[in-house]
Amino acid sequence: MANLNIPNTKDRTLDAFKGKMVGGGARPNLFECELFFPDNAIPVDSTKDEIADKSRFLVKAAQLPASNIAPILIPFRGRNLKVAGDRTFDPWTITIINDVDFKIRTAFERWMNLINKHEDNAGITDPTAYQKDLFVRQLGRAPVSGSTPDSATQLPVLKMYKFHGTFPTNISDIPLSYDSSDTLEEFTVELQVQWVDVQDSQSQTQIGTGA
Repeated sequence: MANLNIPNTKDRTLDAFKGKMVGGGARPNLFECELFFPDNAIPVDSTKDEIADKSRFLVKAAQLPASNIAPILIPFRGRNLKVAGDRTFDPWTITIINDVDFKIRTAFERWMNLINKHEDNAGITDPTAYQKDLFVRQLGRAPVSGSTPDSATQLPVLKMYKFHGTFPTNISDIPLSYDSSDTLEEFTVELQVQWVDVQDSQSQTQIGTGA
């Protein structure tokens, strides 16, 4: 008789479940994004380091990326054989709190204007000149075993994703209304992605470039 591997009740207790959650679970509100822009996109009264530092605080929502491989369907006598097709990478969408200096929004607006100008159809044509690498880090609540430094003085990085060759294709509007109160302006940006590297807490690539 086949072994159905039916679990024993005593092996599926709340204490057993608790024992598997030694890290307390990853929290979706513990994350940090780091944005980088082409040099000519940086506002004239700012620096790229200032914009990158502001982005660590003002990007209020993002995603850890999906992993997609499309199937190829091969018909065979009334059925379809599925084989692996090509990998695709979804656009990355982030939500940003708008501060009164508008520096991050201005940087994105200038970035898109480099690619295609408002007044005509001119713009940078070299992809290496207008595409940048961006990062999102999943943070933890306490030091992770083996992390460097293993100290409560720093939030540990549990996992990191590096988005290669990104560029913005949409900056959302910011609604204005007399009826809005007790709220801050925010906007979203959609960025196209060439590919993604999956990195560990030490910024070593696990999946992707050079792995």
